[in-house]
Amino acid sequence: MTEPRIVSAEDINPRHNWGRALPSLGIMGVDFEERVDYRRLHTYRLSRARMALDNSELGALLVFDVNNIRYLTSTKIGEWERDKLSRWALLTRGSPDPILWDFGSAAVHHKLYAPWLKPENCKAGLVGLRGTVNPAFGLMKRHAEEIAALLREAGVADMPLGVDIIEPPMMFELEKAGLKVKDGQQVMLEAREIKSIDEIALLNRAAAMVDGAYDLINEKLRPGVRENDIVAEVNKFLYTHGSDDVEAINAISGERCNPHPHNFTDRLIRPGDQAFFDILQSFMGYRTCYYRTFNVVRATDSQRDAYKKAREWLDNAMARIKPGAMTSQICEAFPKAPEFGFPDEMSAFGLQFAHGLGLALHERPIISRVVSMDHPTEIKEGMVFAIETYCPATDGYSGARIEEEVVVTDKGCKVISLFPAEELPISAKY
Repeated sequence: MTEPRIVSAEDINPRHNWGRALPSLGIMGVDFEERVDYRRLHTYRLSRARMALDNSELGALLVFDVNNIRYLTSTKIGEWERDKLSRWALLTRGSPDPILWDFGSAAVHHKLYAPWLKPENCKAGLVGLRGTVNPAFGLMKRHAEEIAALLREAGVADMPLGVDIIEPPMMFELEKAGLKVKDGQQVMLEAREIKSIDEIALLNRAAAMVDGAYDLINEKLRPGVRENDIVAEVNKFLYTHGSDDVEAINAISGERCNPHPHNFTDRLIRPGDQAFFDILQSFMGYRTCYYRTFNVVRATDSQRDAYKKAREWLDNAMARIKPGAMTSQICEAFPKAPEFGFPDEMSAFGLQFAHGLGLALHERPIISRVVSMDHPTEIKEGMVFAIETYCPATDGYSGARIEEEVVVTDKGCKVISLFPAEELPISAKY
């Protein structure tokens, strides 16, 4: 039997025509126009992982991170699994197909409904559910020896095994089985940093859902409403429109705006409040991180000035984004920590900031004065990331927070977070 050809990612990722608008797709597949091609998406992601593995010192990748599992296998069994370490996948050097160990009957389900996976590669497995099953019971030892046998069969047992996240007892059992365990997370992040046209379409669709959520917030934000009321309304809107995970909605208002607490409460909205929101959700696994700031009824000069500065910092940083630019060049557009009231860059981390978006909220590139000035990395066409700024107001308690999601094109970047943010919006203006 002829071995299947292992194609490169470039073979199956048609180059997007950046001169055209990015598509804002419906959820359903249709026969009259091309939308997301999920099998092409699977082939692209797996090819990217194979190339990253081939470029590394590793003989195989063993992944427990649910985002990496989805990237390799195009499977997902629900958000409940995210913190359980209940599934894992193995990709060996030179192999065209990953092997997936899944939670009980999910493995049987994959054999019926995931024909892109070989049936014999869909296995049931259990290593212990974060220690709930004591490692002394032997499940980890059993699976470590199984993995070692598969690596010997593939001829890569003498090469390092790259692992992304793992329970310490499972790592110890892999080492007892004769395997040399090394970091595999960087290899997977390298694979995931350049998005295909299908990934970009899904990220754009996810951002379009947040456009609508902000229109809802603008309508609902008024005196007497609580932060958690807004969070509830937005959760309903997003799940109704196809979200598969509303990771978080930060809702911060009034005196809570400065310093930024990254959460929400039951605080009552009052006239004159500045309020900002971050909507973290996913469509088909692809995430959003998308801040907007509003004022309620009216705004003071200090609140308007804070918004104007945050917008200027953001626009100046985005103007520097293009293929070949270095992350340090983008950081130079951000103010230094003492310039907006923080003692050092670590204390201000995440406020003047950019991060890759994909199946995870934080992918490559990470752009921050904490790391990028000393360790600059290159911006590449096909990256997608969120870039965000924050400016505290001179009144001592208000603050403005703005964030845009951008796709790196051949010449610069396209913004996909389209709810208007050029000027400070006033909600419930009487």
